[in-house]
Amino acid sequence: MSNISNYVHAFLELFYPRLCLVCGEKLITMEKYLCLKCLLHLPRTNFHDEPENAMEQLFYGRVPIQRATAYFDFKKGSPYQKILHQLKYRGMKELGEYMGAQYALELQNSEFIGAVDLICPVPLHPKKERKRGYNQSYHLAKGLSDKLGIPIEREALIRRKFSSTQTKKGRYERWENVEDIFELHQPEAFAGKHVLLIDDVVTTGATLEACAATILQNCPAKISILTLAIA
Repeated sequence: MSNISNYVHAFLELFYPRLCLVCGEKLITMEKYLCLKCLLHLPRTNFHDEPENAMEQLFYGRVPIQRATAYFDFKKGSPYQKILHQLKYRGMKELGEYMGAQYALELQNSEFIGAVDLICPVPLHPKKERKRGYNQSYHLAKGLSDKLGIPIEREALIRRKFSSTQTKKGRYERWENVEDIFELHQPEAFAGKHVLLIDDVVTTGATLEACAATILQNCPAKISILTLAIA
């Protein structure tokens, strides 16, 4: 049966080849989503090995966090922009799990991840999640959780207000857009825990700041932050 499956797969590959999301080259058997070359040249930040990095400094004086990191640098027009686009707007939720798992391999022996008790993906409003069909931050969190063995908590923190997209807003408008939109309705889930907040991309940090502030205002916890990319 496995031989038949292999023949069918090879036949389909002739007409529907799997292509690298970044460079568009055909993927070989063991590659998934990204070819080895593009994965190797991913513009990594390595912030998890760098305390007081640029991402942590983004939150200085705004909300107390322990650590912050992003997997890679995002620049408009970069071919790696396609990863975020496919994840967020093209329904490729499994891509989030793949990228989360890839980053987990680099994090698993780091001091950054050692003290984390829970992973919490930034919640979407139910209306937006129904429209999109999934929460991309959850699938990124799942990829991390599966590899690192850290449980996910996605029920305690909720998004109680629907807000418009942050994409074309300035810094102050982004903050106004997320002010008071989150609610912690199960504070006992985070009390005394070190919580790792997960989002797909950080630009000004307004959404993550609002999440962290909501948790810290309602229970004694420690907060760290991880995103797939930093813009």
